[in-house]
Parts: sequence; C-alpha cells; structure tokens
Amino acid sequence: MPHEPSDASAPLRSTLEGDPDMAELVGLFVGDLPQRIDSLRTAWSEHRAADLQRLAHQLRGSSASYGFASIGDSAGRLEDALRDLDLARSPTLDAFKSSVDELIELCRRAAVK
Repeated sequence: MPHEPSDASAPLRSTLEGDPDMAELVGLFVGDLPQRIDSLRTAWSEHRAADLQRLAHQLRGSSASYGFASIGDSAGRLEDALRDLDLARSPTLDAFKSSVDELIELCRRAAVK
C-alpha cells in the first residue's frame, strides 16, 4: 500500500493509488490542487479568513477521501485554528502564514503515477 513519505520534498502518493476504481478520481483531485493553492494564497494575502477557513474545510474532507491524510490533517489544523480566530482582536492572518505554507507545500507535493 502506498504511503506518504517522511522526506519533506518527496512527492505524496495517495493510499488509493493502486485502486483502479479510484485512479481517475485521485487524478482529478490532484489536477485541481494548483487552483486550490492559488485560492489559498489569495485568501491569505487578502486577509479573507472566512474564505481561508472554507478552503481548508474543503481540503480537509476531500483529501482524506482521495488518500492524502497528511493534507487533510494540515487542512484540519488550519480550519480549527481559524474557527477559533477572533478577528476583532487579531485583525490579520499573519499568525497563520506557516500553517498556510505547510498546507500549500503538501498540496504541491501531491502526485499521481
């Protein structure tokens, strides 16, 4: 069964990679990730917390369904932290830069054979 490597630069492979019924869907998910990365970057740079939370929520659910648990875990941590954010007290998203960067990097590393 494929696994997600510990090497921070190695491609991430879906745990469903060997499932012929899921191969096309995993490919579509991975193919959509560059657009999701752009959306994450835009939401963060424009300080749109609600959009960033929504995007993280979507990735949290879908990535697990397509065999990319590390992306789902990272997205979940970001979503949870943003849910707890009090924009009145913390008007910027600067504190979330490393979390957003981690999620983007994991998405960038997702690959199919």
